[in-house]
Amino acid sequence: MNLPRSSYFQRTLDRIERVGNALPHPATLFLILCGIVIGLSWIVSILGIQIHHPVTGVPLHSFNLLSVEGLHKIILGLLPNFINFAPLGSVLVCLLGLSIAEHSGLLGIVLRLVVQATPQRLLTVIVVFAGATSNTAGDVGYVLLLPLSAALFLAAGRHPLAGIAAAFSGISGGFAANLLLSPTDLILAGFTQEAARLVLPEYTVTAMANYYFLASSVLLVTVVGTLVTDWVVMPRLGKYTGSAPVGPIASLGPAEWRGLRWATGATLVLTGLIIAGLLPENGFLLDQARPGFIGSYFLRGLVFFIFIGGLIPGIAYGLGAGTIRRDRDVYQGMQKTLELVAGYVVVIFFIAQFVNFFKWTNLGVMLAVEGAVFLRWLDWGAVPLLIGLVLLTATVNLVLGSSSAKWALLAPIFVPMFMLLGYSPELTQVSYRVGDSITNIVTPLMSNFPLVLMFVQRYEPKAGIGTITAIMLPYSLGNLICWTLWLIAWVLLGWPLGPGASLMLGGS
Repeated sequence: MNLPRSSYFQRTLDRIERVGNALPHPATLFLILCGIVIGLSWIVSILGIQIHHPVTGVPLHSFNLLSVEGLHKIILGLLPNFINFAPLGSVLVCLLGLSIAEHSGLLGIVLRLVVQATPQRLLTVIVVFAGATSNTAGDVGYVLLLPLSAALFLAAGRHPLAGIAAAFSGISGGFAANLLLSPTDLILAGFTQEAARLVLPEYTVTAMANYYFLASSVLLVTVVGTLVTDWVVMPRLGKYTGSAPVGPIASLGPAEWRGLRWATGATLVLTGLIIAGLLPENGFLLDQARPGFIGSYFLRGLVFFIFIGGLIPGIAYGLGAGTIRRDRDVYQGMQKTLELVAGYVVVIFFIAQFVNFFKWTNLGVMLAVEGAVFLRWLDWGAVPLLIGLVLLTATVNLVLGSSSAKWALLAPIFVPMFMLLGYSPELTQVSYRVGDSITNIVTPLMSNFPLVLMFVQRYEPKAGIGTITAIMLPYSLGNLICWTLWLIAWVLLGWPLGPGASLMLGGS
């Protein structure tokens, strides 16, 4: 299974790994970028460069952060930059709710049931589909679905690495595609909104900005993953000849079934309340001043509903299954999750400073205006521009794994640039999300890649990075071609990307 060290593919992979390992910690990277922005603000202001805002017509020049006034702004802005940063609070609140569903065992049980109840002829389809829809549960897909899929494939007489590959292709290769919203939707929407406000200060981007396209992409990712697994990966792997025993998949016990019934009941009650608040003309979740679903308190308060959607069914399951016995268990589950996201909070502190420095200096708008002028001169049209953004993101993803860190870097440049060409921030964001997903499964710099390797080595002890990459590369190429074509078709058909999210700026 291991690729020869002298092969061109392996040497290329080694170079990518060396470049990625040479990058500093994301927090340090954005600290360096803050320094670069400060330096550029001084240079541009000294040169006296000035442009006119394309919307307001007001002359714009770079604000010098190296001046005394700039120093005062940095000192006083440190705290509000952080605490007022759009993605921070919403992500933490959502994770607090979802942490209870995970801590109680509810999310793991649901995934186990979906996969266990699948007939063998549909095994690949369901494994890929379960992977693609597991992103709402964070890392549960990696921790639970990968080993479970390997065991199921082995029990069905298939190669266990094909099971891991199928699940991995859904979880990471189809990272953006999802039927349910996840914290990532909130994070990226926050960055997109901040970038869009460099041009239009009141612009709002919701977490559902790309929902229609990404929900439809679940089917696409599932079909591609299934075909690649059955037609490419399984014939290449052949019959499994290793020594791993075929173990039975544990069935649910009485306590787990009881917990599941309680959680189902709680979910039905919540769903009924939401429907009752949305369907009647005077529903309590509708805003009479902003009629319709787009203006509803449900959509505008989506963070609240994600929070209680994880909290209440999670508590119900825990009480029924006995995994939650007192209030302390709930708070310990929340605390455990916050300990895991401490690294995210550290990085977001420096990202928040960078985004605001970029905004204060006007460099983002100035760069976007000049870039838009250049792109308009090229006259490429929407399709080549979107393909270029997808390919650029997929390439950057090989050396910078964090989805939020990449978008924090790219959004302040590309969102305003595309807006000045008439394209909506939502369209720019969805192009980024396609590119951000397709190369996750072939880069060893993806945060969960070592975990995947560990599961692979249970069945192939001599497997290495080249083994995984060789298996997963067909999935990556398949998603690159099919997902990009689906994006192009969507744009040419003129369909909205999500509720209230059009392709062109201004809703045209």
